[in-house]
Amino acid sequence: MVAKKIVPILIAVNKPYGVLSQFSGEPPEATLRAYVPVPNVYPAGRLDKESEGLLLLTDYGPWQARISDPRFKWPKTYWVQVEGEVSDAALAQLRHGVRLKDGVTLPAHAVRIVPPDLWPRVPPVRFRKSVPTSWIALTLREGRNRQVRRMTAAVGFPTLRLVRIAIGPYDLRNLRLQPGEWRIVKRGAVGSRL
Repeated sequence: MVAKKIVPILIAVNKPYGVLSQFSGEPPEATLRAYVPVPNVYPAGRLDKESEGLLLLTDYGPWQARISDPRFKWPKTYWVQVEGEVSDAALAQLRHGVRLKDGVTLPAHAVRIVPPDLWPRVPPVRFRKSVPTSWIALTLREGRNRQVRRMTAAVGFPTLRLVRIAIGPYDLRNLRLQPGEWRIVKRGAVGSRL
């Protein structure tokens, strides 16, 4: 009998808004199953249901651990639309670390950006004529539950839209994936590194 050769894969998917970062769920919950028809792959990290953007999936445990374990410090970059005109003081707080209920965050890279050219969100972000919005790019090297949302709220600018644009070397701008689209971005061998 010849042993089947295992070839691990890494998949990038642009997770749409409202989709769970998992393959199982009770209807009417939308899951990755509707978008990625590849068996035996699992998310390396998560994005909450209300967040959009890059999610990496793999069928190889060591790659999953390397991507999602904060010890390896893969940077994750988010484009965040916040309520209000984000202040220099708020950006400075994000850069130095923000006190949350579960402790102070690590310093983040935080900059104000022009509104990015993104796909329309379905449903759209609520619009209030009397309240302006602004965008920031935020890069983290840790991954607490709903961390970006909690950080922006803690500095006085609640998140309206959250799009993860990059994880380590993988970037949606280069991958050119629309919401719900996916692509294999790496094939390897057992024991190979990312």
